[in-house]
Parts: sequence; structure tokens; C-alpha cells
Amino acid sequence: MEPLTRRPRRLRRTAAIRRLVSETRLSTADLIAPLFVAEGLDAPNAISSLPGYFQHSLDSLVDEISLLATNGVSAVMLFGLPSKKDALGSEASSEEGILQVAIRRVKQEFGDDVVVMADLCLDEFTDHGHCGVLDGLGNVDNDATLVRYQEMARAQAAAGVDFVGPSGMMDGQVAAIREALDDAGNIDVGILAYSVKYVSGLYGPFRDAVNVEIAGGGDRKSYQQDVANRREALVEVQLDVEQGADIVMVKPAVTYLDIIADVAHVVDVPVAAYQVSGEYSMIMAAAERGWIDGDAVALEQLTAIKRAGADMILTYFASALAPMLNG
Repeated sequence: MEPLTRRPRRLRRTAAIRRLVSETRLSTADLIAPLFVAEGLDAPNAISSLPGYFQHSLDSLVDEISLLATNGVSAVMLFGLPSKKDALGSEASSEEGILQVAIRRVKQEFGDDVVVMADLCLDEFTDHGHCGVLDGLGNVDNDATLVRYQEMARAQAAAGVDFVGPSGMMDGQVAAIREALDDAGNIDVGILAYSVKYVSGLYGPFRDAVNVEIAGGGDRKSYQQDVANRREALVEVQLDVEQGADIVMVKPAVTYLDIIADVAHVVDVPVAAYQVSGEYSMIMAAAERGWIDGDAVALEQLTAIKRAGADMILTYFASALAPMLNG
């Protein structure tokens, strides 16, 4: 009788067989492209710590989304960079704020052919760099911040957004935003909740991209999740689902595959994961030095994120890898 140990080899013998028996399939339909749009730009501005990425003008944003859609990536997450900031992040909820202007422009250009998501957080818009409103002692005021998040949600919904993405990790943020959307008649606007967002050292390039620096050298340890904790993630996720989240997300992704797997096993809503800026830039830097095959490693990591249980992935590799996934 033939040894059973030969069976796996037969299932790996050709590319066609490997595709046939593949347990995890990654496609452009799984990808969401994070994109930055800056007020006052006439042309895209390269981001040095995110090689190949740009702060976009409105026109170049449309061009980039058109290219993504042509290659099968039909979902984007928009981040806005205002020309002026203040303590309350006033531009975040202004009808003429850059994020609302960008949402309207993208929806006018692409309609329902592109899923438009928008970051719902104050750090890009505040002069102190925190994700919320500060109290008299310089600490984030959770409840005052929820009021601002409600104002942002209504503004983004009025502009035509498909999903808002609350990323500030404030207690009760999903419930507050869902209430604000429903009361304004925006019952069809979904919430992609950043339910599990760790205090990671991998956000540096993103903060360069959105021109954010926390005043006084502060941090976000009081409202983002401790990297040492696992069970806490499931508590956060369950609360967001109960409050009305349509999609829950884990951030970062590659260094938290165990958390993605945990979450995928306990929720009945789609699970997203964010392969963050530092995870992207480390691959790009090593590839630039010839130490690794950047495309191969990027595909390997995205496949691992999908294998762990993510239904969709925010990744800065969306544009570069889409042609390969279509090939």
C-alpha cells in the first residue's frame, strides 16, 4: 500500500492543483485602500515614510480611486488633512471640511460603484493631536468627545458616505454614532468600528501622513488597548456589536493575528483588519535594500491576515498588489 505521507505532495505538485485545493483565497474584493486627501493641494504630495503613497489633491484622489476600481479594488477609507486645526477639531464636522468635500466628490464621480468609508476621529483635526476633546486637565473627555463624533457622523452621512469608521476607542462611541445617524434619517449608513485598536508602535508613518503630533509628547494609553491584553479585545468587540456596529476591526493586523482569529470566532458580523503603516513601511524598506522580495512578503502577510479570519483588509498594498491578484 502506498505511504499516506505522499498525499500532501500530490496536492502541491502543480500551480493549478495548488489553486484548486487552496484553503484561503485572497482577492481584490477583500481589499480596502486607505487614502489621504489634503486641503489646498494642487498636486499629490509624496509621503517619505510611506513609499509610494501620497497626500492627495481632490483631483489626484479621484485618479487614484479610478485606477483602484479598474483593478478591482472597490472600497476606500478616506482620511482628511485640514489646512487649519483647533482644540475641538471644528473642520472635522464642517460641511466644507476637506473630508466632507472629498466624500461628495468621490460619490459624484463613482456613485455606488465604490464603497466610500471615512475615518471618524478628531486627531487629524485637533491642534493637540488627541483623538478627542480635552478637559481642563488636558485629559481626553470621553463624553464631550462623543458629542463631536455624533456631529462628524452626521456631516459625513450628509456628504454621502457609505460607512463611518470611528477609530478613537471612546467608550460608547458606536451607540452614540448609531443614535445620531438614525435620528438624522441616515439608517442606511453603516459603522465600521475600530473595535480593537492597540497602542502600537507601528503607527508612525501614518502620523507623518496626516501631520499629527501629540502635544507635549503625550500618548493614547488611556483610551487605546494595551498590547499585552487579549481577553479585553473580545469585551470591546462584543460591546460594539451590541451597540450596532456593522463591521468590527482589529488594528494592527500582522502582529495581532491571534486577536483576529479570536474575534472571528465569536462575532456574527464581518471582521476587518488593518495592516497599518508601520507594517507596510517595514516591508518596503527591507525590499528597497534587497533583503526580501517585497511583493511576495506582502502577499504572504495579507494571506495570513485572511487565513486568521479577516473578511476584509485595509492595506497600503491595495494598489500595488491588485494587478497580481487579478493575474
